Amino acid sequence: MQTGAAPTEAEIAQYEAALRAELLPAMGCTEPIALSYAASIAASRLGGFPDEMIAEVSANIVKNVKSVVVPNTGGLTGIEAAVIAGFAANAPDAKLEVLARITPEIREKIGELVKTRKVDVVPTKEPDVFYIRVTGKKDGKTVSVTIRASHTNVTRIVENGETVYEHNDTPEIEPPAEAAWSLPALIAAAKTMPLERVEPLLMRQIDCNRAIAEEGLRGKWGATIGRILLARNPEDPETVARAMAAAASDARMNGCELPVVIVSGSGNQGITASLPVVVFAEHLKAGREAMLRALLLSDLVTILLKQGIGKLSAYCGAVSAGAGSGAGIAMLSGMKDAEIESVVSNALAITSGMICDGAKSSCASKIAMSIEGALLAIDMVRNGRRFEAGEGIVQPSADETVRAVGRIASRGMVDTDKVIIDVMLGRNR
Repeated sequence: MQTGAAPTEAEIAQYEAALRAELLPAMGCTEPIALSYAASIAASRLGGFPDEMIAEVSANIVKNVKSVVVPNTGGLTGIEAAVIAGFAANAPDAKLEVLARITPEIREKIGELVKTRKVDVVPTKEPDVFYIRVTGKKDGKTVSVTIRASHTNVTRIVENGETVYEHNDTPEIEPPAEAAWSLPALIAAAKTMPLERVEPLLMRQIDCNRAIAEEGLRGKWGATIGRILLARNPEDPETVARAMAAAASDARMNGCELPVVIVSGSGNQGITASLPVVVFAEHLKAGREAMLRALLLSDLVTILLKQGIGKLSAYCGAVSAGAGSGAGIAMLSGMKDAEIESVVSNALAITSGMICDGAKSSCASKIAMSIEGALLAIDMVRNGRRFEAGEGIVQPSADETVRAVGRIASRGMVDTDKVIIDVMLGRNR
């Protein structure tokens, strides 16, 4: 599509399908939830809680589950808690909201099971960055459930050695392909595509993510980054934007049972892509349609940036969502298409060095920094400034910069990811 051209029906359908696949509600961090989901599928086929449990996982799953609180478990953390909670919930139809099915009675039972029952956690030999296989054994029956590539992508179910379900169960050896979309096309789509096709998805994102942000500001969740930020200047929209997003992550990373609407498989990205846009829409009195179109752009840009990075890597996903929110705020501010592209390019140049060291309390601070980078990127463009091609990773066009970041994250940071995981697990001290 050429710059400014209205999207075709086929393109609109593609964007709508992507948003329907990405904007999903989830309770808690999505990697523990994926473990719980796999365990819940196994429990339903076993007919109850197993006698033996095995979790085979990739290193990135270990990284993203190690330190985060599993919701509805009374503050438990780690792979074992996520697997036991999933088996106890036994609600596979709930998918990423499986932990919402845990009753107070089941929660109490989970606390006892974690103390008395063992989950064998085994590093997988599969090459995938995102790989989970949960196995349960009960009364002579064995069920294994495999999830690859993304959080609800069940690729194989095996019962007593016989495959009863299989769909694309092949290793993801190659890094992600380069981003398939373009920024000019997404800006045009956000401005012109029929809102009624995606409005319910966007409103759910706003309502859910605002609710958990407000809870994060009320309570003393995690390191209370949101509350600390808001105390600086509660009347300043830039401060409020960073504080709201950080507070939502404070709550989410530390066991809050409210759902978050995710983007690119990540609740933190869903939070970062949405809340700053909503804050600025309200501050600017932009109106409902303008707010929704800006949020639509933010979500689409976030998805675009992750296309070349992949679901999990050493590259902090908040950077992508921060750049997305920057694009949305730029649109709300009346910036021209080329200026919005410059905002994205500037934001990537500012914050692309941030690493992912797993899901935990400090994610809230990284979200705040990513949003600050986007706001600085906007201020630069307002003052007629942008980072030029040849300055570091910046390329001649914003789309080329997006693709360059994808290559850095998916190819260049592979060894970085391994070292991060070694450090987190205390290896080679």
